[in-house]
Amino acid sequence: MPEALPDAAIDELESLGAGGTWNVLGRELKVTNLDKVLFPGDPPVTKRELLAYTAQVAPVTLPYLEDRPLNMHRYPNGVEAKGFWHKQRPDHAPSWLRCWENPDADEGETTAYVVPDEPAALVWAANFGALEWHPWTSRAESPHEPTYALIDLDPGERTTWDELLTLARLHRTALDHLGVTARAKVTGRRGIQIWVPVVPGYSFDDTRAWVERLSRTVGKVVPELISWKWEVKARKGLARLDYTQNAINKTLVAPYSPRPAAGAPVSVPISWAELDDPDLRPDRWTVRTVLTRLVDRGDPFRALLGAAQELPEIT
Repeated sequence: MPEALPDAAIDELESLGAGGTWNVLGRELKVTNLDKVLFPGDPPVTKRELLAYTAQVAPVTLPYLEDRPLNMHRYPNGVEAKGFWHKQRPDHAPSWLRCWENPDADEGETTAYVVPDEPAALVWAANFGALEWHPWTSRAESPHEPTYALIDLDPGERTTWDELLTLARLHRTALDHLGVTARAKVTGRRGIQIWVPVVPGYSFDDTRAWVERLSRTVGKVVPELISWKWEVKARKGLARLDYTQNAINKTLVAPYSPRPAAGAPVSVPISWAELDDPDLRPDRWTVRTVLTRLVDRGDPFRALLGAAQELPEIT
């Protein structure tokens, strides 16, 4: 893991000059502006390198994206320019790119979403300027039923990395005590997120309430580290245990998605034991290093696939 992309596909991408037609992952894609710098660094990361990374990691991350509407965070001019959210499937999208039409869309809301059901769809998104991939927590066929309960450990301005690790380890202990299968990932920025697979039938109200009960229980152990205030200023620099991400069309960044920062850091799943690794950092891995990690260590989030479970009562 990951399955090696044929060298010929990478060589073809390298030979295209500023753009052209790339035969990759079973599709012909028109790729453009390949020498544009998207991430500053030494050396900077160009669009060509981002597309090569995306093509190689797409088969690994696809199980966390397929069947799900995709919110795309686009940075067509690179991460040093302001990005923007793009949710509507563009009219010029190729016909093979699956479309989901949202039956609940109100006037002015997104009516049709890209659903990345094959690896080439992610390469298309990256070429479209989507440097970040945010899949819905629910699937297109059941948009009101989450498949994961999400725990978002959101550091405040004063929160140290060691303090955030303390919060993550406390959640690890609580989940282990409850007998719940879950895994953490570093966000590629400052935070840590924990994904809990759940059986069909839960509503977002259900998962939000469960995560709130869990996190409030954890929070009682270290009340000095966290704030339950909604406004950032009111938190006074403390961390937030954000259960509110459990809502329809609220999304967390996908496993192995790049993040918009210098060096092209990546959101990377970790094993529970890695929370005790002194070298762990939230932005430790980049598009240049995470593929080697996948070959050496595999994908810790694979433990979540097929592990859907009922959420135990928290008293």
